[in-house]
Amino acid sequence: MAQLTWVHDMIRRDLRTVSTMAEQVVDGLPPSEVRQGLRSLATNGPLWQLRVNCLQYCNFVHLHHRLESKSLFPALRERNPALGPVVDQLEADHLKVSDQLDEVEAAADGLYRDDSPANRDRLGRGLRALAADLLAHLRYEEEQISGTLRTMTHIPGH
Repeated sequence: MAQLTWVHDMIRRDLRTVSTMAEQVVDGLPPSEVRQGLRSLATNGPLWQLRVNCLQYCNFVHLHHRLESKSLFPALRERNPALGPVVDQLEADHLKVSDQLDEVEAAADGLYRDDSPANRDRLGRGLRALAADLLAHLRYEEEQISGTLRTMTHIPGH
């Protein structure tokens, strides 16, 4: 549980920065400053890396969710079958967030290629939706699985 909370807290910290940047993008922040802001996240937090014109962060969240789906969720189902509906919801959240991450990557790439109001709005909307849904997902996951997770001494694949 401590490891899960640690990762979630890093995601939350960086999402606060992203939320601020989303507002700045919509308000006209130049693409070069967006890029610099993302680079500063890369140097200030282990979760953020910049890949050519897209967010490495999206890859991190994708990986984190794949690991949960492959290792943690089956272990939770085995340990506490009553968590089945919770795990089903978490897996559905993963699919939704995955689509949002892909949209953020595409929108960021679009802004770097064409600094237009439409591309700014697209990236701002994508970042705000991602932040809202991912924060809700993290909160729900922690609230629902923490009791069972604390009873587990080993999770396959970890």
